[in-house]
Amino acid sequence: MSHEEQALDRVYAARSPRELERAYADWAADYDRDTIALGYSLPFVIAGWVGRYVPHGDGPLLDAGCGTGLSGPFLKALGYDDLVGLDYSREMLDLAGQRNAYRELRQAELGTTLPWPDDHFAAFLSSGVFTAGHAPASSFDELVRITRPGGHAIFTVRDLLLEDGGFSDAFRRLEDAGRWRRVEESEPFRAFVLAEPEVKVKAFVFEIG
Repeated sequence: MSHEEQALDRVYAARSPRELERAYADWAADYDRDTIALGYSLPFVIAGWVGRYVPHGDGPLLDAGCGTGLSGPFLKALGYDDLVGLDYSREMLDLAGQRNAYRELRQAELGTTLPWPDDHFAAFLSSGVFTAGHAPASSFDELVRITRPGGHAIFTVRDLLLEDGGFSDAFRRLEDAGRWRRVEESEPFRAFVLAEPEVKVKAFVFEIG
């Protein structure tokens, strides 16, 4: 097993937020090189869905679980210059800050109360965060709260977790409550172009109610 795959397996194997924090802190310096070597595509692919649904100048855009900020420069190149990043790892946020793409970066944990008021963001995006050992399905309650009505939720979910991780139930609960409506759902596709062929995700777009 390669160094890159070992680091990825350690992240997937985390059984608590503290274990995940340590895993990412240890991996932060090599994260970009390692994930690119595996063909990780989600931070770049997600920008296509953002471009499809979020008009320029609509308001601040939250990159929830931004990591080292791989999506940031591509979103900025597409004209999104009011970009805010959130991540659990201080080490990852320090690297994201070096990309000069984010107006603001905050450390916070998805699944807990987030440090923004109601209806603050025009949209949120999240790629690769809703996967094994990472943010729970309950994260969407807060993410929807801080996104304004008519805005969009754009994110990927590991396909195996849709039922086993409670994500499908969370989607239905928010739909039934009128808090969002489903706009688009992709077919499963590979998160890594060159490795981990079994790791597939689905992309979702919801409009906030």
